Amino acid sequence: MGSNEKNTGIKLEYEILKDDFARAGEASSGIKKVLRQLGIDSSAIRKTAIATYEAEINIVIHSEGGKILVYIKPDKIEIIAKDNGPGIKDIDLAMQKGFSTASNRVRELGFGAGMGLPNMKKSSDEFYIESEMGKGTTVKMIITL
Repeated sequence: MGSNEKNTGIKLEYEILKDDFARAGEASSGIKKVLRQLGIDSSAIRKTAIATYEAEINIVIHSEGGKILVYIKPDKIEIIAKDNGPGIKDIDLAMQKGFSTASNRVRELGFGAGMGLPNMKKSSDEFYIESEMGKGTTVKMIITL
């Protein structure tokens, strides 16, 4: 939100660290808790929890770290997941169910099944992804209330 916009919502921000599997899921749990306290519809909470969890796990597995920003507004929940590299070479390929570049180590931990981006898109009413090699990836998801 720009500084000249009226602050009509709540902003949550979570720092996500590379390879931090011990804390993976904390951001999505925290977001879910806040949405429950605000009395948000359970279906919107479920979609937000799935979208943010998948984004969080993708940042842990595939990036150099990043952050998840959540803007809770009267009419929608806006989620922005932004990481610091390495970027996605082929977004169309990455969006295919089951496609994964996760290492064997990550798969042995039970992650990296290639469903993260497809689940994020499926859970969102609007889904946008931008990626630049060497720079990073930004995913924006909107869940309408």
